[in-house]
Amino acid sequence: MEIVEIPAHYRLLREQVREAGLLDRRPAHYALRMVLTVSAYAGGWVAVALVGNSWWSLVCAAALAVLFTQVVFIGHDAGHGQIFSSRRRNRLLGLVVGDLLCGVSFGWWVPKHNAHHARPNEPGLDPDLGGGVLALTAASVSRPTTSRAGRILAGWRAWLFVPLLMLQGLGLHVTSADWLARRRDRPAAVEITMLVAHVAAYAVVVFAVLSPLRALAFIAVQQGLFGLYLGCSFAPNHKGMPMLPAGSSMPSAMRQVITARNVKSGRVVDLLLGGLNHQIEHHLFPTMCRPNLARAAPLVRAFCADAGLHYCETSLMSSYRVTLSRLYGSSARAVLAGGSMSCGCRALTDTAGSRVA
Repeated sequence: MEIVEIPAHYRLLREQVREAGLLDRRPAHYALRMVLTVSAYAGGWVAVALVGNSWWSLVCAAALAVLFTQVVFIGHDAGHGQIFSSRRRNRLLGLVVGDLLCGVSFGWWVPKHNAHHARPNEPGLDPDLGGGVLALTAASVSRPTTSRAGRILAGWRAWLFVPLLMLQGLGLHVTSADWLARRRDRPAAVEITMLVAHVAAYAVVVFAVLSPLRALAFIAVQQGLFGLYLGCSFAPNHKGMPMLPAGSSMPSAMRQVITARNVKSGRVVDLLLGGLNHQIEHHLFPTMCRPNLARAAPLVRAFCADAGLHYCETSLMSSYRVTLSRLYGSSARAVLAGGSMSCGCRALTDTAGSRVA
């Protein structure tokens, strides 16, 4: 299949998807989802007050970590314009569930996430490809590490994966606050007010109900598991998938398919991962409502077959094994090579690059 033909195949797919009504919004579905999710979120805090100053409050902390993530998934859908036809309403909802309920800046996250969707797995353009211990990009992990601390961290990257994911929630809060603090516009002022209200309410409830030691344990468990759950929801999507050469002219539909991995779905997996397990469909149609993604899968599979593209789908556990094996392999090479290593994605990068050269 010639690459120049892929856009034509995608236009046909888009027309099929539109005719099937899969780009239509699902207001009743989201109304029910939001009521149930926000009610459960509120119930989690009520449970904290009812349990009182007890170590059993840590069970409530774990439950709230799950509920925070489920609320963030709603913010994700609002950020893509999946819920309302009005951009203003989607933004308002995103501010409420992101800033006010979870302490994550919606204004910072949306442009960052849109940039990821535009150029996934492309170093320098995909903001989700950070450096550091968890980097899985061929470019970042093959860069020589000269410092002793850098070599130590590189060698332990596989073992630090889960502990560092537990800092993901804290990182989102800090990054949100830092981004907003550097802005001087009215939207930022609104978000700052919401973030301050979130932090104040969170602290008042936790420290009013619990002793200082139990309060600190509650925060550590809730925020740690929140970050872990978020990280485990996003990690299967692109980690260990082909890296694209910087400045690639690859057709958009092609780059969205070959850099994404689906996780085999079911009602439980769909709920746990917020629909992100349908990553290929989501990247091809970012505004498609979450409940329509599974219905679009057969059409997308047929499109991939016609266009000669690999439709990558695996189980949830297999996706984690791929991620950890990449990290473990790069860790071993870091130790053997004194910091100069490759994560195992180089062959994939070369393959993808050769197809667009």
